[in-house]
Order: sequence, then C-alpha cells, then structure tokens
Amino acid sequence: MIRILIGLMGADIMMISVAWIWGRPEWLINTQIAFVSTALILGASMLSYRQMVNRRLSDDGAVPEEQRGVLEKIEDPHELYEEDEVIGKIEDVRQAITEEKHRMKQHRRSLMQTLKDSKASLSFVRLGAYLLLFVGFFYLSSHRLLDIPSYLLGLSLPIVTILVLLLSQKEETHETGL
Repeated sequence: MIRILIGLMGADIMMISVAWIWGRPEWLINTQIAFVSTALILGASMLSYRQMVNRRLSDDGAVPEEQRGVLEKIEDPHELYEEDEVIGKIEDVRQAITEEKHRMKQHRRSLMQTLKDSKASLSFVRLGAYLLLFVGFFYLSSHRLLDIPSYLLGLSLPIVTILVLLLSQKEETHETGL
C-alpha cells in the first residue's frame, strides 16, 4: 500500500511539473481535481474490498455457512453442475419456462441480503470520493475552467499508475515464487 502511495505521489509531482513548465494554470487545476478525486476513489475501493475480504476470511480462511450459497451461485450461476437435478426430456416448452421461472423465484434475494453483500461498494468513504469527483467536475464546468483533455489525463493517470504498480508487484512475486 505504501508503494502505491509513493507511486501516486510521484505521478502527481510529474503531472504538476508538466503543467507548471507549460505555464497553463487551467491544466494544473483540472489535472489536480481529477487526479485527487480518482486517487481517493481507487484508495477507498481498495480499502473497502480489503476489509470485506478480511471479514469473510476471519475464520481461518473458512467461508461462513450462510455465504456458501452466494459463492456457489457465483461459481455456477446456471446450475450446470447441480448434482441432484435430473436432466430429462421436457416435452412442453411452456412447462420448461414455468419451471425455470419458479426456480428463479426460489433463488431471488431480499434487499437486506443484497445490501449486506454490497457493503464494499456502498462504503461512505467511497461514496464521498465519488461526490468529490462530481463536485469538482461541476465546479470546473460552472466556472468555465473545464479543459477536457487535461481532466481526462488527471482521471486516467492514477488508474494507470496503480495498474502498473500492481502488475509489477505481481511479476515480482511470481519471479520469487511467493
């Protein structure tokens, strides 16, 4: 995580330098608003997913019993590997459709189950970072400071930086055998 923070700071310093050298203050404002908000979104996303995984793996790597059904649905959404299902000829197409609708109704999840599983995507830090992104964009737009190329550069640079750092870390762990 520290490696990612150092990489993001280095990329930001490089971007500030380029905007400063070219002498375009609107580029500096656009890139900084986009860069900071995107970096916060990515950081909040990584932290919330890390917390979610740590909570689920808190029992020595065992998945809680109530979560097993969710994982099985993700691994086999169409129940192709279901052992107790007898596959036979169904003569009537309407009967097959009604059976499929009945089966889908049985697997329907409640709102509380969905919210419980989506804690990582609904974290307040992450939502606050998205709010900062939207407020920054509308601020630039309403004050006629919005420069789309520099804003897109500021949006994409944190993503590319984190992606490169994670891929290089993956290659290092692959080479060392960890």
